[in-house]
Amino acid sequence: MTALTSYLRGLAGDVVELSRLDSRVRGFLGGFMWRRAFVIAMGKGSVQMASGLEGLIEFEGGVVVKPRGSPGSVSGLEVIESSHPTPDESSLRAGEAVLEWARASRGGRLIVLVSGGASALVEKPLDPLTLDDVKAVTGLLLGCGATIHEVNTVRKHISAVKGGRLAAEAYPGEVLGLYASDVPGDSIDVIGSGPTVADPTTFKEALWVIERYELREALPWRALKLLEDGARGLAPETPKPGSLQLSKTRNELVAANIDVLRGLKYKLEAEGFNTVILTSRLEGEAREVGKALASITLEAINRGVPVGKPGAILAGGETSVKVKGKGRGGRNMELAFSWALTMWKWGSTEAAMLSMDTDGIDGFTDAAGAIVTPQVIGGLLDMKIDPYKVLDDNDTYTALEKVGALIKTGPTGTNLNSIQVILIA
Repeated sequence: MTALTSYLRGLAGDVVELSRLDSRVRGFLGGFMWRRAFVIAMGKGSVQMASGLEGLIEFEGGVVVKPRGSPGSVSGLEVIESSHPTPDESSLRAGEAVLEWARASRGGRLIVLVSGGASALVEKPLDPLTLDDVKAVTGLLLGCGATIHEVNTVRKHISAVKGGRLAAEAYPGEVLGLYASDVPGDSIDVIGSGPTVADPTTFKEALWVIERYELREALPWRALKLLEDGARGLAPETPKPGSLQLSKTRNELVAANIDVLRGLKYKLEAEGFNTVILTSRLEGEAREVGKALASITLEAINRGVPVGKPGAILAGGETSVKVKGKGRGGRNMELAFSWALTMWKWGSTEAAMLSMDTDGIDGFTDAAGAIVTPQVIGGLLDMKIDPYKVLDDNDTYTALEKVGALIKTGPTGTNLNSIQVILIA
C-alpha cells in the first residue's frame, strides 16, 4: 500500500498541472479575431485565465477578482481580493466594479472570464436585499446538502450580477464569456452563476429549492419576499434565452473536469494501469458516494469489473455534505473516509484512493483532500477513535490528520471540481 499511496501523492501534482487555465484560454483565443477588449475575470482561476490573454489581447481596461490571499496579478488590470465561500464587503466592491466595467464597455468589446468561486467573490444584492441577507441565504444553501445547480438557481435570483445580468449591462456592446467549469455536467449557466449566460431557471424554481430543503422559516424575510414576489411575476426575471440584451453575447466552455480525467487516463495507461473513467459529473452526499465507489472498487478487485488489475478507476464532480456535526472536514475528505470505512468493513485492503479538490481547498480547511487506504480505519481504531463518530461529527480532517492521510497543495489558482483516483494493486 505504501507504493500506491506514494504514487498517488505524486499524481496529485499532475492533477494540479492538468487543471491549469492559462494555456486553455490561450489555446481557445489563438485563432480569435479580437485584438482589443475590456476584460473582467472572476473566480478562483481568474488570474490564470486573465494571464492567458496576455500577448493576445490589448487590454482597454478591466478587473480581476480573486480569492483573498491568493497570489498573482495581471498587468493592466485592476485587482480586487474578495471573499469565498461566503460573500462580504469586498464582494460588494467587486460587484460594483464588474458592473462599472461592463457599462464602460458598451459600444465596444468585453471578455468575461469566469471560474468556480465567482458566485461568492462577486456580489451585488438586488434591492431591497442587504449583504447580511445574501450571506445568510448562502450559508443556509451551502449547509443543507443542496446541489450546486440548486444553490446557484437561488443565487441568480437575488443578485444584480448573476444569471446573465452582467452581460445585459454591457449591451449593445459585444461580450465573449469564457468559462472554466466547476460544476457537474458543465452547464455554463451554473458556473459562477452564469453572469453572461441566459438563465433557464425561474423565481418559482428558486422558491422550490427553498421549500425542498425546508429553509423557509430560516430565510431572511426580505429574501423570501423577493422570491415570492418574483414567483408571482412582481419582480423582473433574469434574462432568458432569446433576450435582446444578450443577443450580442457569445459564451464558450474552455476547461472542465473531464479534461483532467482524460489527462490522468493517458498518464496512467502509459504507466501500465488498466484505466476507466466512470464519470465527470459525480454528485450526491459525499459519504454515500464514497460507499458507492467502494462497491465499484470491490467488483474490480474480485471480478475485474469494470477494470482488471492493476487498475485505475477515475471519477470527478462535486459531491455535497449535509453538515450535522461540529468537526472539521470537506466533501473530499468525507468521501475518502467513507470509501475507506466501507472497504475496511469488507476486509479488503488491496486499493488506495486520492480524493482532492483541484482548487487545493476542501471545505473550510487548508487541505486539498486526502489519500487513504482501508488500513487508515485500522490505524484510527488502534488510537481508540470510532470512525462512525468521526462521520457523525463531520470531523474527517482531524481524524485523517492523525494518520497522515491529508494532502495539502495550497491554493492552486484553478478550479475544475474534485477528482477521485482509485488504484488497485
